[in-house]
Amino acid sequence: MRLSSRSLYGMRAVLVLARNHGRGSIFLKDIAAGERLPPTYLEQLMVPLRKAGIVLGVRGARGGYSLARPPAEIQVLAVLEALEGPLRLAGCPIGAGCCGHPERCVLKDLWAEGSEALAHAYQGITLADLLERQQATEPGPDPRPQIPAGPSISA
Repeated sequence: MRLSSRSLYGMRAVLVLARNHGRGSIFLKDIAAGERLPPTYLEQLMVPLRKAGIVLGVRGARGGYSLARPPAEIQVLAVLEALEGPLRLAGCPIGAGCCGHPERCVLKDLWAEGSEALAHAYQGITLADLLERQQATEPGPDPRPQIPAGPSISA
């Protein structure tokens, strides 16, 4: 299985939001510039992330994006599935490629076991865990510039 650019770019954007959690909203153009991602594509990725309750988006001059919950409460699996749908290594093919005996096909079970293991692994990792891993690999403070937050919006 190979994750698409949706997951690769989406995870990078969500990690930016995780690094800046609690500092207000961040403009999408700033995330795109800081991560060298295409802004229009990034906009498209925010739609399923908003629908899944992972990010919050506020329109307008005082708007931007932020995480909907603390990084410790957002699992990598939730982000990936919001962007890709259910993670599966493979499904039992119907028609061409099918062995003709799905009731006794050991490969069908093998793919299902692998998919479950993958989901279990990503379910056990949160955005906070990834931030800790990232900090452990860097000798000092995060060398990337902090993205300035947009104006905070009070309710």
